[in-house]
Amino acid sequence: MAQPMLFEPISIRDVTLKNRVVVAPMHQYAAEKGFATDWHLMNAGRYAAGGAGLVIMESTKVERRGCGTVGDLGLWDDAFVPGLKRCVDFIREHGAVAGIQLGHSGRKARRYRPWEGGAPLKPSAEVDDWEAWELVSSSAINAPPTDPTPRALTRAEIPEVVERWGQAARRAHEAGFEVLDIHGAHGYLIHQFLSPFSNVRNDEYGGSELNRMRFAIEVVESVRAHWPASKPLFLRLSVEDDSGWGPDQSVALAKIVKSKGVDVIDCSSGGMRGAPVVSTGPVTYGYQVPYAERLKKDAGIMTMAVGLIVHADQAEQILQQGRADLIALARELLYNPNWPMDAARKLGVDKSFALVPPPQAYWLAKRAQSVKDVTPSTYMKGLNAG
Repeated sequence: MAQPMLFEPISIRDVTLKNRVVVAPMHQYAAEKGFATDWHLMNAGRYAAGGAGLVIMESTKVERRGCGTVGDLGLWDDAFVPGLKRCVDFIREHGAVAGIQLGHSGRKARRYRPWEGGAPLKPSAEVDDWEAWELVSSSAINAPPTDPTPRALTRAEIPEVVERWGQAARRAHEAGFEVLDIHGAHGYLIHQFLSPFSNVRNDEYGGSELNRMRFAIEVVESVRAHWPASKPLFLRLSVEDDSGWGPDQSVALAKIVKSKGVDVIDCSSGGMRGAPVVSTGPVTYGYQVPYAERLKKDAGIMTMAVGLIVHADQAEQILQQGRADLIALARELLYNPNWPMDAARKLGVDKSFALVPPPQAYWLAKRAQSVKDVTPSTYMKGLNAG
């Protein structure tokens, strides 16, 4: 049997992933004043131990104003580096490549955690720098209309914000991360510049599509200037935001940033008008894969597919059909952090459980060798299920 593509190594620049399973960045809202906690070590570590090739830690903010909640990770100061390095070292020790996403929430900042309702925060004793945690955006437009109105960044401020992305990239390198993903999707600051729904500027950062792309392009340039040429750079886009930014614009931007040093487009959608899903089709298995396929084909760039990719054979088929180069999972990995190991078994590889660390592999292999009639729980509903 040929080796499944899902478990073929892939090299991007000087970094080689042992397989094409990627842990998509997932906000945890568990930081303490921007600092990583034991939760982050555990959360990233369990995915590395589960066999993923690349573990991308959550959107980590490039400045204080960019924090979405009181629990956002930060990388706007050198003081944050040691806590993140601890996570990097653990990820690497267990056989995965460590990545990080850098983001800025823009007008979607200063909110309660999602499970606390997600509404705009109100001043309280819990936040001791309320005035510094300012809502800024490409334009003074709020969405939904009940949200506070952000302040439009001035022309003079924009280079300062761009440079903060570059400095955060420098710190990410110092922490030991090997892959960096710029968050330009889901209605956050870069996306707020890209979309005509949120950007009504009349200077060189607004108006035409190319002008609206300018901020994103400058962020890429700043990050690349501080991020080693040997390390891969990803850019996450809402390829379709259902608000005036779509696949044609995403292809055009992808072609530009490819020449600036972006290696992979992380293809998502939505987020501009509050919902993470667009109205262009039903939300079902692999509903965002067509975006990855379109950018790979028309922009000539590597892509990462994400969005209700749940099953091993589904992921393998996406790769076999040439629709994407990498497969990213998020909530399915929350459900089963050992998904890569499980997928490898279902696709007929890794009979010795070599994908996971020895404390797991030894006992799982021992059970498989000594008990022939045990079916893992991920293969069936129960002992009496058909």
